[in-house]
Parts: sequence; C-alpha cells; structure tokens
Amino acid sequence: MITHTKIILGTLNSTYQHSSFGLRYLYANLGELQKNTQICEWTIKENPRTIVERILEQQPLIVGLSLYIWNTVETLEVLMILKKTAPHIIVVIGGPEISYETESQPHFQWCDYIIKGEADIAFRELCRAILLENSAPKDKVIGPCLPDIQKIELPYHLYTDNDLENRVIYVEASRGCPYKCEYCLSSLDKAVRNFETAHFLNEMKMLLDRGARTFKFVDRTFNLSPTTSTAILKFFLEHIELGLFLHFELVPDRLPLEIRELICQFPAGSLQFEVGIQTLNPIVAKNVSRKNDLTKVAENFKYIRENTHVHTHADLIAGLPGETLESFAQGFDQLLAWGPDEIQVGILKRLRGTPIARHEQEYKMIYSDIAPYQILTTSTLNYFELQKMNRFAKFWDLYANSGEFKNLLQWFHQQRETSDNKSFFWLFFEFNEFLSEHFSEIHSISLMNLAEKAWLFLQKKGVSDELAQQIIEKDYCFGAKRRDLPVFLKKYREQHHPTLSAPATTNANANALLKSKNARQMKHVE
Repeated sequence: MITHTKIILGTLNSTYQHSSFGLRYLYANLGELQKNTQICEWTIKENPRTIVERILEQQPLIVGLSLYIWNTVETLEVLMILKKTAPHIIVVIGGPEISYETESQPHFQWCDYIIKGEADIAFRELCRAILLENSAPKDKVIGPCLPDIQKIELPYHLYTDNDLENRVIYVEASRGCPYKCEYCLSSLDKAVRNFETAHFLNEMKMLLDRGARTFKFVDRTFNLSPTTSTAILKFFLEHIELGLFLHFELVPDRLPLEIRELICQFPAGSLQFEVGIQTLNPIVAKNVSRKNDLTKVAENFKYIRENTHVHTHADLIAGLPGETLESFAQGFDQLLAWGPDEIQVGILKRLRGTPIARHEQEYKMIYSDIAPYQILTTSTLNYFELQKMNRFAKFWDLYANSGEFKNLLQWFHQQRETSDNKSFFWLFFEFNEFLSEHFSEIHSISLMNLAEKAWLFLQKKGVSDELAQQIIEKDYCFGAKRRDLPVFLKKYREQHHPTLSAPATTNANANALLKSKNARQMKHVE
C-alpha cells in the first residue's frame, strides 16, 4: 500500500543494532509536522537502489538524510539516484560529515539544502518554511546555529519496543566538550551545555519502565560535572537490580570522591567506562593539545581496578603527529600496566574540520581520500609501519579485547616477566607479524582459525605440545562458551590424554549475562 508522506527522515546505520539518535531528535522537534513524517533507517550494506525505491514508494515532498563518516560514500550514491529519478523531491542533508568543508564535497551538488551543525530546530524551521509558509530559503547552506538546549524536545519516547529489545539505546545528559584535542570534532565546541537533570532522569525512568536495560551515554565528558554525574549514577544505582548495563565516556584524570564512592557499589557487568588516553607521549600530546594529568590518570585506573567492578575500555591512537612506533609501544606498555580491561587501538582519521590539519605539512601527514580518511604515512611513521599497526589493532581486538583468549594472554604476560624484552607490545607485535603471514585479510576470521594460529605460534616459540594444548583448549573449549575440541588438537589429546576440566565460573549468572548486550564485557569477568 502506497501512503503519502510529506517528510522522510533517513540514514544508513553501520549495522542494524545501531539506532539513529539524531533522526529521533529531528522528529521529536518537528511539532505539527510530525504527523506527516516518517523515520526510515537502513544499513550501509543495503542496495542504494532499493533504498531509493523505498523512499519513492512513500511519495515524499522532503527527504532529510544524515551523513556520518561511516555512511558518506553509500549516502552519496543514494543522493545521486534519488535526485536523478525524482528531481522534484527537496533533499536536505546534514550531520557531522557534511558540516565542514561543505562546498568541496560531491554531495553538495546532489541536494537542495544543507544544514550545518545541530539541526534539531533548524530542520523544523526549514520544513515549515517550505511546506507551510511558501518561503523556501534562497541560500543552500544553512547554519550553523547552536540551539538553546533547554528548548530541545527529548526523543526517548520515540524508541520503539523493538529498539529497546534489539538495538543500542543512545542517551545524552549534555552536549559539547571543553577540551581542544585537535583530532576530534568536539574540539570545535564552544562550551558544554547540559539538559535539565530532573527532566532527563524522568525520561530515563520511562525507558526503564518500558524495559530498557542498556544505556549508552554519548556525552563527551560525562564526569565533567560531579553534581550531574553523581545524580545520574545514583538514579541508576537505585534500579540496578533490573540488570542494567551503562556505558559512559570519562575524562581520565577526573574521578572525585563522590563518584568513587558510587561506582564501587555497581555490580560486575553493569558499568563500563570508555577512557580516552590517545597518547602517552608528552610531545605528541602537546602537538594535538591533549591535556591529561598522567599521575591522576594512573591513580584513577588503580582505584577502579582495585576497588570496583567497572569494566574499563581505554583508547590509543596510532599516527598522531610526532608519534613513532617506538613511542607508541612505550605508551601501550604504560597503559597496559595501569590495568584497563580493553585497549582499543585506533588509527588516526582526518575528520573534516578538525584542527589537526595544521600539522600536515610539518609532519608530512598523508591521508586516504576515501572515508574514513585514515592516515597513510607521516614523517615519523611510514606506510609499512602503519599497515602493521592496522593489523595489530585488529588482532589485538580479536585476541585480547574479545576476552576469548585469556589464557593465551596470560602466557604472553609470563613471557614478558621471564624474557629479556620486558615490553608486552613487542611480544604481541611478533605474534602480529606471525598472524600477518598466515592471514591475507584481517576480517571474517573464525574463532577456530584464530585458535589454530595461536597454537602454531606457541609451537614456533618452543612451547611444549602439552602446555600449548592446555592453553588453547582452555580458551577455545572452556571459555565463555563450551565447544568441541577442534580437529587440530584432537590428535594431541589422544596422544597425551590430558585431564582437563572446565574452570569454575565465579558468577552464578554468567551464562545468562553472556547472552545479554554486554556479553563481551562479561567475558573479562574472572
């Protein structure tokens, strides 16, 4: 059945499990235009022609599409097909990817309007001008104009029951960031603006009452205001018996007493902190205007590790101006010693509009012209080194961050203690080189294949068959999920007849928790 929809709000998410927070904000603020508006979400894997077909079936007058670094290429194809086949439809685009260097992008010619910056109110005003006032703006580019945060309608009631059951639920108590880290778009923010806390928590209560149990806060600096963050933590702590999982992004050197006292009351598997370290090289940090009190950062990691059940996810970036492979290795080892549960190794990307562009000439920084605009070479990290770091990041994620190979990682730690080379980074880097020889691609690698290559590496390092078998069997067969003995180990099991039993779990609800949305985090729970 074909229905007439005046406005379509659409985007291409990276995967189905992600929901578009931005579209829901736009819809929530459309006022009387809501009744003729529909949110449409697709993924970047879907055929652009099919997406356009779905749009045209609804005969819209206006189509709004949001652009991000992960969907800019696919969205461009949608735009081109849509404007060629239905030039009468007014196409409006916005989002972080088109808000900077706007006119130089190919999307510019395939749309009617572009809204730069936060479009919560601006999109409504544009649609009203076109549909109700017959006064369409003459200028193609609108904004940026920062809306009054207290006048923005919150979108949380727009999450459907299906969203709550199957997708990531994004929330925010504030917008903006006071820091000026040059690789980040938030460095362009003028100030941090907070939603009214009581109103925000009322919205969270409604989500809880509807069954929401996983909340991902997108605030850039959740712990910037202890008053606000403690109010939010207290609220969720009062409902923690519901089995909640909360994700916050923290400023690493700010952990005041009132926050410490609260987070140690959260049970295992309920709280995750994303801690942006990015670099531990003081020269590089200065280059990109990154300011951290590293003494306090170390103290905070120590407190979290020793006194709480918080799952910590720390970020490092390879490819920053002035960073060498050797200095990155030192920073990696230093961060690892602080004890985060995960270290996410990222490769620098040149986000449009970010001030890091000022270093391009001095540090000979060359980026890919294709999204996500990843760094290819610098004066201190050549192309081959960055390629190795690409693979390191992937293999570290598969073996360490996944929680699937805890016994293998423990072997690496023991090797570091007994070898002349005390650097964990370089020990794993050797493993990375070995894996690179065996995998031509670093995506879609099965767990069994990962286990077999780890087994072969242990053999190469002179580990006895019996010990290597025990390590891999404990990880593969007795880890987060029981599995049959893989073929490559069966002959060794038959030869040696080892007596192995599954390690006892320390969490009575482990199996249930591993089926939840925080399954990855629960694999790290000892």
